[in-house]
Amino acid sequence: MQQIDINSPEFQAELEKTWKFVEKVNRQFGFVQNPDEEINEGVAMGLARNRMIYGKRYCPCFMVIGETPEERKAADNRICPCKPALEHEIPTQGYCHCGIFCTPEYAARHAREEKIEEVVHTHSRGLTTEEAQQLVEKEQLDGDELEALLEARELGMVSFELIDVREPMEFQMGHIKGTDQLWPTSQFYDWFEKIQNKKSDRLILYCHTGSRSYQVQHVMKAQGFEHVGNLTYGIIAFDGEIER
Repeated sequence: MQQIDINSPEFQAELEKTWKFVEKVNRQFGFVQNPDEEINEGVAMGLARNRMIYGKRYCPCFMVIGETPEERKAADNRICPCKPALEHEIPTQGYCHCGIFCTPEYAARHAREEKIEEVVHTHSRGLTTEEAQQLVEKEQLDGDELEALLEARELGMVSFELIDVREPMEFQMGHIKGTDQLWPTSQFYDWFEKIQNKKSDRLILYCHTGSRSYQVQHVMKAQGFEHVGNLTYGIIAFDGEIER
């Protein structure tokens, strides 16, 4: 395999051409760059490297199969921008598998999410109403995010129900302050029939480690519940106030 010196004038020249290629693709399809500059830099360097080695900008996220140009063509290796990205990945999820090409809508949403992440994990300030409403849509939340949402709910910025799916004994030993309901997993079929009117409500579930609530979340979503979040690592990863 040819070794590439990323500091060589040859590689730097090819990298500059690759960035021009990326800009051309963006103009042609109406894409924008990923807000994460590290993703863009890594993918661009991979594209430049493959161009120098193989003569084509093969997608750096996939292994290039074939020793000769004929073998590589027969193997149908992905050449950037690849067909699956253009026809499926970007239209459905907003970004390609490598992440360098995004829709403007995805890039804007991702940038807002990054900003929210910084706020909730550094506690530099409280959430804005818009940030709270976006954060409550996440399916998997960590302890800092839930704590920020509970604070935002107290301020009237967002509404949701916080549900404990542990057992009554566990609930009595300690539960997150602000918990609205106890729906024990062992009694799932008893309470599930009674909450069919909540399919459009925003619900956030938690248990001890996140395992039971994750399972309940997926069953509920499969049954048509539209907004069900989960405290990923459970109450043990929550540093906010616990009531006993």
